[in-house]
Amino acid sequence: MKKFTLQSKIIFIVLALLSVLILSLSVIFFRMLSGTLTDLKGKQALAVAQSVSKMPALIEAFNQKQPENIIQPLVEDIRKETGATFIVVGNKDSVRYSHPLPERLGKKMVGGDNDRALIHGDSYVSHATGSLGPSVRGKVPIRNNQNEIIGVVSVGFLEDSIHDIVIPYRTKVLTLVTIILLIGIIGSFFIGKGIKKAIFGLEPKEIAMQFKEKRAIIESVREGIIAIDQHGLITEINAKAHSILAINHHYSNRGRYILDVIPDTKMVDVLETRESQLDDEISLNHHDLIVNRLPIFEEETIVGVVASFRRKDEIDQLAKELSQVQEYAGILRSQTHEYRNKLNTIAGLIQLHHHEEALTLIQEESSGYEDLIQFLLKAVPDPVLAGLIIGKYNRSQELKVSFSIHPDSSITTLLSDIQREKLITIIGNILDNAFEEVLSYPQHNRHVQLFMTDLGNDFIFEIEDSGGGIQHIVSIFEKGYSTKSEKDRGIGLHLAQKSVEQLKGYITVEESELGGALFTVSIPKQH
Repeated sequence: MKKFTLQSKIIFIVLALLSVLILSLSVIFFRMLSGTLTDLKGKQALAVAQSVSKMPALIEAFNQKQPENIIQPLVEDIRKETGATFIVVGNKDSVRYSHPLPERLGKKMVGGDNDRALIHGDSYVSHATGSLGPSVRGKVPIRNNQNEIIGVVSVGFLEDSIHDIVIPYRTKVLTLVTIILLIGIIGSFFIGKGIKKAIFGLEPKEIAMQFKEKRAIIESVREGIIAIDQHGLITEINAKAHSILAINHHYSNRGRYILDVIPDTKMVDVLETRESQLDDEISLNHHDLIVNRLPIFEEETIVGVVASFRRKDEIDQLAKELSQVQEYAGILRSQTHEYRNKLNTIAGLIQLHHHEEALTLIQEESSGYEDLIQFLLKAVPDPVLAGLIIGKYNRSQELKVSFSIHPDSSITTLLSDIQREKLITIIGNILDNAFEEVLSYPQHNRHVQLFMTDLGNDFIFEIEDSGGGIQHIVSIFEKGYSTKSEKDRGIGLHLAQKSVEQLKGYITVEESELGGALFTVSIPKQH
């Protein structure tokens, strides 16, 4: 069985509501019209009856032996003029002196509603069934010159005649109802079509499912998300946003003005500028955040703004992990390249039958590398720091740079995870900078030396080179500063300084005994 679409449901509901409404109004209208006409006819009957009861000729006729001979023609003329169904005049005993049907003269009036007029002298409108059928009647007593009640006048309109008046109105109303229903059908069709377009052709169940999916997605992401409408009122805020911004999530913030919740937000600015704000760094609630703010458009009109944000330290952590992976990859790459060169050299010596030189080269390489490993095993038990130094040693061999570790070096204090991560950035970048500084010199004058110690309360690292020294000490740690002309330079030393500051340490630069620069890094053991 084919399911009803949203549009057909809307049409059906609108038509049903229209039909019920119109039918209800029609019934009410007919009842009101019928009641109003009945009241009017009753008042008309009463007015005619009052006029007839005061006619001198009629009152005088009651003194005659045959009053009907005078009253009947007199009253019939009045009945025809007024359009009344009947005008009946009766004596005190309710015996008729006039009637539309002459054969009923002299008979008693039917209906049983004369007592109020004949006994109490009241003038009133009554509803009763007489000899001609159900009718609305005006009853008025007839008084003589001595104010005595001598009879009654009953003027009436049959209820069927009132209904005959209503029927033409009913036809008009039914025609109008039909036209309204046709307009309703057409209107509901276009309304349903418009609603269908506005909700992208989705059915109610699909809308509900997408809403649930949207809520689940928003709550599952690790970023804080806030959305506002064009008036700056919050339309969406997830649990992560409550957590990062330290907002009470037990209180519903939806519908509140954004500046009342976050006074320093720039989301309102985006409403005015209509421009995106990407990777904006802000400090909020003692946290450094990275924020993206994007306007929401409906055609050309801005209808809101959505902001996503995340703590900067989480992003930095990811960057550090990536940096470590890149560092390890660089170490392996340089080591592989260096060994390939040496193996090629050894293979060449063997092919040239210089076996003694090949053996000497193997012994020297094995001895030097083995000595470095044995030294690091004793002086630097931390495997990550030792691995970094070995990697830089391999890199120096590839670059034909003499890299040495001062024999008095020793780092035996256990490093924390954050100290280990930061030192990879600090030592790695300073050594890379030192290698680059000496590359422009002859191979015999390319020297870089590392000294490290943990005596006292600080970790001390000294890296010196035989390069040309530092010309602009004040600027070397600025992001993007470099004496090289290549792009994407001037990052390493900036990152090194930032990492030192995060460890509450300091870094200095001075002239080295080797002729180049001497970088001294001091980091507290207790962080």
